[in-house]
Amino acid sequence: MKPLVLDTNVVLDLLVFGDAAAQPVKQGLADGALRWLATAAMREELARVLAYPKLAPRVAYHRGSADAVLEDFDRHVELVDVPAKAGVTCGDPDDQKFIDLAVAHRCPLVSKDFEVLRMKKRLAQLEVAAVSCWVG
Repeated sequence: MKPLVLDTNVVLDLLVFGDAAAQPVKQGLADGALRWLATAAMREELARVLAYPKLAPRVAYHRGSADAVLEDFDRHVELVDVPAKAGVTCGDPDDQKFIDLAVAHRCPLVSKDFEVLRMKKRLAQLEVAAVSCWVG
């Protein structure tokens, strides 16, 4: 199983909106080819984002409730300990936890965040592929 880290926007695409770009991740999780790594802080961020006033009605429409999304998160994710800070720093402090985890496990980080993707070359030197979508 190939480990990978998903940022919160990608998780929303996967678990709430059923975005076509997230289908390779969904399939990889279903067939056991992928191992989604996350920390408790990432789950907390997802729960907070699901409750945002602009997003909550869309979550309710697509999934019924935030609890349904969090149940899917819990079913698919492998919770791991928070790693040490990576040797690179993201311009967006909210995204640092995703970088730290991907660097610690030397695995791909799937993110749509500009600040993460602009670090692609630096992360590659640390054996982390920062990609905007997973193609398998």
